[in-house]
Amino acid sequence: MEIQGKIKMIGTTQSFGSSGFRKREIVITTDEQYPQHIMVEFVQDKTDLLNSYQVGQPVKISINLRGREWVNPQGETKYFNSIQGWRIEAVQAEASGGMPPMPPADAFEPAGNLNEDEHDDLPF
Repeated sequence: MEIQGKIKMIGTTQSFGSSGFRKREIVITTDEQYPQHIMVEFVQDKTDLLNSYQVGQPVKISINLRGREWVNPQGETKYFNSIQGWRIEAVQAEASGGMPPMPPADAFEPAGNLNEDEHDDLPF
């Protein structure tokens, strides 16, 4: 799966436990009618992938959804989800507001078979 948006925040690399587990979080703001702020975590050696990116930069992140089950001390089962990134790449911001580029006017041939005397049913 992939998500695309602008970088809102890049966290610092955190280390946990004696095994040296590393995690780094990034927040992406999507570009849609209702923008979403989506936190993605990069773990272990993937934390270094974020070193060359900056806040405000448009990116595309390849992600995996992860789910965990945990039983608390009271015996209740809880479920947790996370979004884990494994690749990130810069994308070019679209200057035309999401519209595909317009071909130049000389790419169109003029219509040569028009007969203005023919009746059509168009209302204009």
